[in-house]
Amino acid sequence: MPGLWWLLLGAGLAGIVRGFTGFGTAMVYLPFAGAIVSPVTALVSLLTMDIFGPLPLVPSALRKGHPRDILLMGLGLLVMLPVGLYFLVRMEGETYRYVVSFGTLACVALLLSGLRYRGVLTKPLIAVTGGIGGFLGGVAGLPGPPVMVLYMASRLPPETVRANLILYLLIADITIFPVLALQGVLQLTPFLIGLMALLPYMAGTALGAALFDPAKEKQYRAVAFIVITLSAIMGLPFWAN
Repeated sequence: MPGLWWLLLGAGLAGIVRGFTGFGTAMVYLPFAGAIVSPVTALVSLLTMDIFGPLPLVPSALRKGHPRDILLMGLGLLVMLPVGLYFLVRMEGETYRYVVSFGTLACVALLLSGLRYRGVLTKPLIAVTGGIGGFLGGVAGLPGPPVMVLYMASRLPPETVRANLILYLLIADITIFPVLALQGVLQLTPFLIGLMALLPYMAGTALGAALFDPAKEKQYRAVAFIVITLSAIMGLPFWAN
C-alpha cells in the first residue's frame, strides 16, 4: 500500500505519546492515517491497534484510576456514538482530514489555556462528558478530547488522570467496533492494517511507559502537545495539493 511507512511511523509516535501520557493515540495517528486511507479505514485500523496496544497498562490503571466513573462515561459514550458514526460513514476523505486536524488543534489549545475545574466531578457531568466523547469518537475517531479536558482541568493527581484516560479510551475502542459492525462498514483490510501498525505502536507504548515519571509531568505534557500539534498540521489536506 502506497504510504504505508508513513502510517506506521504515525503508529509508533502515537504509542510513545500514549505510553507516557495515557492519551493522544488518535490525535497523533489519525492525521497520519487520514492522509493515506479513507476515514472508516483510518478509524478501524486505529481501533484494532489501540485495543491491544495499551493492554499491559490496564492492571496498573485499574489500581490507580476510578473504574466506576469510567463505566459511567462509557454509558454516555454508547448513547452518542451511533450518532457520530452516522455522519462519519457519509463523510469525504478531505473533509475528514480537516475535521480531525482542526479538532485536534482545538483540543490542544484548550489544554494549553490552563483551564481549571475546581468543582466536584458529579455523575451527570461525567456521563455528559462521555456522551460528547462518544459523538466525537463516531464522527472523527476522537473520543478522548472532552474527557482529557475534564480530567486534566481537574484537581486529580497526574497518575489518576493517566489511569482514567487509559481505561476510558480502551472502553471507547471496544464499544466502537460492534457499532461499526451493526452499520455494516467493517472490512478485513482496515483490520489487517491495524495489525501491521500494532508492532510499532506497542513498541512505542512500552518506551513511553518506561519513560513515564510523575515528577516530570510538565515536560511530558509539553512533548506530547508538540507531537500532537505537528501531527495535526501535517494531516491537513492542503499539503497534498
